[in-house]
Amino acid sequence: MKRIFTLLLLSFSLVAFTSLSDMGEVLGALRSGNAVKLASYFDNTVDLTLPAKASSYSKTQAQIILKDFFDTNKVTGFKIIHQGESNGSKFCIGTLTTSNGSYRTTIYLRSKSTGETVQEIRFEL
Repeated sequence: MKRIFTLLLLSFSLVAFTSLSDMGEVLGALRSGNAVKLASYFDNTVDLTLPAKASSYSKTQAQIILKDFFDTNKVTGFKIIHQGESNGSKFCIGTLTTSNGSYRTTIYLRSKSTGETVQEIRFEL
């Protein structure tokens, strides 16, 4: 009985660590302005909001748009303001500092059978 309880506890710990790791990886890619790494966490379609445009894009389209955004706005930092969970989704709100100003940034991740995927990213002035 003790062994089963220990295995269950270990399993839950690994699952919790993995999901925190996904958000950490996403934020790491954002902090470095790495559109390719960030796009590796995108779902098949992503809602992307930038100051000049907002729409749903395919994973590939969103990656190209983000690469252009990061090339124009060199990322110098990201500060988390708030993060949490709600109804199987995770979110993070923060300030992305770039060479051309700061953007209030919101990221939404949803758990799927294949892991957590980015559903939406907003960059707002």
